Amino acid sequence: MDALSAASNAEFRDVRFVLTDMDETLTYQGRLSAATYSSLERLQGVGIRVIPVTAAPAGWCDQMARMWPVDGVIGENGGVFFQREPHGHGVVRKFWHPEGVLREIPARLDSIAKAVQAQVPNARFADDQAFRLTSIAFSRPEDPTACEQIVEALRSTGADSTINNLWVLGWLGGYDKLAMTRRVMADVYDVDIDIDRDSVLYTGDSTNDAPMFGFFRHTVGVSTVVQYLHQIPVPPAWITAGPGGRGFEEAAEALIASRRYR
Repeated sequence: MDALSAASNAEFRDVRFVLTDMDETLTYQGRLSAATYSSLERLQGVGIRVIPVTAAPAGWCDQMARMWPVDGVIGENGGVFFQREPHGHGVVRKFWHPEGVLREIPARLDSIAKAVQAQVPNARFADDQAFRLTSIAFSRPEDPTACEQIVEALRSTGADSTINNLWVLGWLGGYDKLAMTRRVMADVYDVDIDIDRDSVLYTGDSTNDAPMFGFFRHTVGVSTVVQYLHQIPVPPAWITAGPGGRGFEEAAEALIASRRYR
């Protein structure tokens, strides 16, 4: 893992897509700065498509897809993909699960949530719970042992689980950020990331970014990723000087500078 400032000017010249975590990668301490938002617009302005890939709930992703300068949003750790319609204000929604299965997911997740709370009485739902469609989220306890207890309780029910800086997340289907990314890139953008992985740069900060850091060659961790490296088998290739959105701004600047070397 090297300092992003040491990357060559042409390092990212082939990148056409920026996939990025949101919480504490685009945001910092829960807030999105004007400078980070401007970086999203600048990337869009030079022809780079930006797609947040986040554990955030569908309600948040709907708003981002409608109003932010991004091309689409993969949410709930891969359960959903939302993209603004080419003309108008509507949103096209795609889900990991086929429609028949999707209808069953809420009831199954509700049963799993009750089982987790029976095993871990102190587990507390995240306050965005009403806005999730394909996942359940518990507020991340400060105690690492309590986090692991929730993870183990989720997995004991057959659910998938991961941790980020806000939530302990559970879902059904065996997918993750990378699996849904592979599907969306192929179906929506006609890009096979197994063949053309260098067209993508990924930025992130946390444990649930591990599949992306392990797959893509162009990966950037914002500075706070150091807190989670013990849980990330393959670290990002580059690390920024700044945390959160400030780190993302550094990555955007490096990408825009590389466009001169195409």
